[in-house]
Amino acid sequence: MMNHNTITIAEIKRRGMAAIDDGLRRGPVHIIRRNKMAAVVLAEEEYQRLTNQKLVNSSGVTAMQWLLSQPTMGKRSKEQIDAALKVERAW
Repeated sequence: MMNHNTITIAEIKRRGMAAIDDGLRRGPVHIIRRNKMAAVVLAEEEYQRLTNQKLVNSSGVTAMQWLLSQPTMGKRSKEQIDAALKVERAW
């Protein structure tokens, strides 16, 4: 089940987007949660190719740069976020 381009949720928590960016240099990144495949992250160009869509922005920004440029939309307090994370991690 595991291939050479997988990362765990724990690694993402530890390294953040750098873990994903490093993996994307080798192709799609398979994310493992509780020893099971949970998701696949694709480079934007690969996603566009698979969906036959025209690439909207080819400026070469990293995933982290794009995420940081997005407007903040959340209205939850730190306490609300911490409580939600506690529930999610209990699963």
